[in-house]
Amino acid sequence: MQYVKTIAAVAAVIGMSAFAYDNHTPRSKEARMVRQIRHELVMQPFYGVFDDLSFRIDGGTVTLFGSVVRPSLKSSSEAVVKDVEGVDRVVNEIEVLPTSPQDDRIRMAVFRAIYGHSQMTRYAIQAVPPVHIIVKNGNIKLVGMVANQSDRTIANIQARSVPGTFQVDNQIQVEGSSKN
Repeated sequence: MQYVKTIAAVAAVIGMSAFAYDNHTPRSKEARMVRQIRHELVMQPFYGVFDDLSFRIDGGTVTLFGSVVRPSLKSSSEAVVKDVEGVDRVVNEIEVLPTSPQDDRIRMAVFRAIYGHSQMTRYAIQAVPPVHIIVKNGNIKLVGMVANQSDRTIANIQARSVPGTFQVDNQIQVEGSSKN
């Protein structure tokens, strides 16, 4: 019995020391930064389905990319990322989409077309649906993540069915797939 307790104690100490070591490696620090930056960006109050935010980390420098409908989201994205531990500098390359009633109409029509489809309604109930719809001058870019290739294809077909659009750039990723 004493032997079992000793082995369990040694295993616990080894496990804790391995965990403590892992928290201080550069890879784990960067992984923690990635999680925290992603969390801060998606938790912004005006971040939604018509915005696309991404980032790249290079040491302590974070470069923000994407497109947003509201100019305030561009500045607030930079502000929240600056507060993340380990970030020394933020380069903000987020594009503010031009104001256009026609693009607004297309956004809503594409949203209804994609998330109104019977197979895609399961995505619509999420706080921020996973397929983001970026519309600029009548051109649509779809970005995000879906469960399977069928859902990716349906989103593409539904977006192409909206009148008044010029082209659809389908950049939706499929979970577990390295290339689409």
